[in-house]
Amino acid sequence: MHEYWEGYMKPLEGNKAMIAFNAGVSDYVPDEEYPYMAFMKVKLNTPKEDGLVDEEESDDIGFIEDRLEMESLRYKAGQYIGRIITKGEVNFIYYLKLDFEWKNIVDDTMAYFKNYKFEFGSKMDMEWEIYTKLLFPTLREWQLITNRHACAQLQEEGDTLQAKRAIEHTIYFNTSEDKESFKKLMEVEGFKTLKEIELTDKLVKFGLKFYRVDAPDYYNIDAITMKIIDMSEKSQGQYDGWETSLVK
Repeated sequence: MHEYWEGYMKPLEGNKAMIAFNAGVSDYVPDEEYPYMAFMKVKLNTPKEDGLVDEEESDDIGFIEDRLEMESLRYKAGQYIGRIITKGEVNFIYYLKLDFEWKNIVDDTMAYFKNYKFEFGSKMDMEWEIYTKLLFPTLREWQLITNRHACAQLQEEGDTLQAKRAIEHTIYFNTSEDKESFKKLMEVEGFKTLKEIELTDKLVKFGLKFYRVDAPDYYNIDAITMKIIDMSEKSQGQYDGWETSLVK
């Protein structure tokens, strides 16, 4: 396993939530060596109006996070897999081999932060449902994460993201009928076929590359990809992302 973290926003129980999760463990879930889910919830002292962390308090939360990880390593208890910030609280989530020392880990951590209120707990979660169902992103949320990385890469190379250009998309289908159904939907939205692909894969047999002239700014590309995913679901397709040329 290796550390590879991603973050994204999502609504939780009608409130804005900032999720961070260790994507590096996703290929090994569930891990039967770590059957206990444990959490420490810290109440923010000066949360923003939306319940998230303000800039002044973010350093303190970072120190708490680092200290908790240090104590977990000292006890050799488990692995840090996620953080949820919502409703003026920060939830640090771990998976443990055994949970009997979790209280000691939390107490030793928060002994350095007397001005913060906190609570903690643990439970058996052999299927890692907290990770897979709460922390791990949905298909749409993953696409938004991917969009952010792609746009950031373009910006790093000098692209302002404002110039319109052809943006190519790829999608796969199990049947030719599904592919043709999708083509009708995409043409209504102004997309045009670039290339049709026939594959030898037993599960995915047909591919389609298509394009439309758009500007790949953050808001626009999110709206475009969410619309494509909506259309793909109506046609049992599997959207495989987008690419475009660099415009300086």
